[in-house]
Amino acid sequence: MRRYGQPEIIVTDKLRSYGAAMNVIGNAGRQETGRWLNNRPENSHLPLRRRERAMLRFRQMPCLQKFASVHSSVHNHFNQERHLYSRDNFKLNRTAALSEWRQLCSA
Repeated sequence: MRRYGQPEIIVTDKLRSYGAAMNVIGNAGRQETGRWLNNRPENSHLPLRRRERAMLRFRQMPCLQKFASVHSSVHNHFNQERHLYSRDNFKLNRTAALSEWRQLCSA
């Protein structure tokens, strides 16, 4: 905002935290909330909202940390980025990852 000046309007959804933040920084008069006004910003936040929704299930921080550490190692092991490989290559990589995973679990 320092570089480009204050915006004419700021489009947000109807979360109360946005209104409170606008009051603090002094832009409450420039905030617009509407049903269809927020399509572009809201769609850009979908991955973040998906993670927030998943984290709501964890009531205690140690439980979330334990899940995140295990999930990251498993996800990185099996995430093969299918769109970058041919089907045959993907199946070979997937089979190798699965056999390695079975060896790790049996040990």
